[in-house]
Amino acid sequence: MRVLVAPDKFKGSLTAVEVAGAIARALAAHGHEAVPCPIADGGDGTVDAAVAAGFTRHALTAAGPTGEPVATSWARDGDTAVVELADVCGLVRLPRGVLEPYRSSTLGLGEVLRAVIGAGVGRVVLGIGGSASTDGGAGLAQALGAVLRDADGRALPAGVGGGRLPEVVTVDRPPVPAAGLEVACDVDNPLLGPYGAAAVYGPQKGAGPDDVAALDAALARWAGVVGEDLAEVPGAGAAGGAGFGLMTLFGARLRPGFDLVAELLGFDERLAGADLVVTGEGRLDAQTLRGKGPAGVAARARAAGVPVLAVAGRVDLTADELAGAGIVGHAALADLEPDLARSQANAAELVTRSVDQLLRATR
Repeated sequence: MRVLVAPDKFKGSLTAVEVAGAIARALAAHGHEAVPCPIADGGDGTVDAAVAAGFTRHALTAAGPTGEPVATSWARDGDTAVVELADVCGLVRLPRGVLEPYRSSTLGLGEVLRAVIGAGVGRVVLGIGGSASTDGGAGLAQALGAVLRDADGRALPAGVGGGRLPEVVTVDRPPVPAAGLEVACDVDNPLLGPYGAAAVYGPQKGAGPDDVAALDAALARWAGVVGEDLAEVPGAGAAGGAGFGLMTLFGARLRPGFDLVAELLGFDERLAGADLVVTGEGRLDAQTLRGKGPAGVAARARAAGVPVLAVAGRVDLTADELAGAGIVGHAALADLEPDLARSQANAAELVTRSVDQLLRATR
């Protein structure tokens, strides 16, 4: 059989490229042809997926979420660039993993975008999953030329996090880049309120109840300064309000994450002629069904009449729920190794064994 291998990452253990390699080893043992297509949905691993699809990686140093320099990269193919928030100023870049809900900023993302725009590309695809900040995109705006001023007209220092947004009284707006910005975004939260950026995502960034209220008020102040028109647009609350900032200040367009990445990777072209698809991610759960990569893979494969198998570290969905998503068979690493630490340490071997068992069971 010709098998399209399209997994996402297993967070904490394997990149999508490594998962694809482990799946391919099982397929080879059964005499099948593996067609690798590691995927992402706009979060960490988006640039890696683009590189695996043939994009060229460009390395640079930019500010991490709390200002420390980090080595990161973006990818380019012709006139199109791929940029990933998570790898420069996301949660995975916090020093020692210490959460900083007030200080964390998107400044580094703006620095990467500045380099990309300076390289003369015409289209920028930006994945904004995995954010560490709740700054409404203020930091990235500063890196791209915005000047944030306080009540005395003084410019605030670069890297304004959510905690300093209440100080912003006026903004010297940045120039809108000639390159079109398309944002891979899989959430539909507005900027403010009980379903907004601070309330829904603040806690995972270290914000307690009082912090959430303070950050929501800070974002409201920011929106009042730069323009509230797009605050209720679905996705405005993505990445701590970076979705709002990108739309309001730079005219960015938000698009479903997996669909946008799949287009870049040429997923449908790779799917053509496949007899089977194998996908997966660290955990198959309710979030998977809300537009995550494996669900997107399964939906496209089902439309093409191609069966889908899935492997995951853990599966929290029922067989009926998976079948409803288009996944006809599944396996969990936890069934082979219940201990999480050992499972993560031996994830590649366990993926290969799990896919081997799946193939034997579905002959």
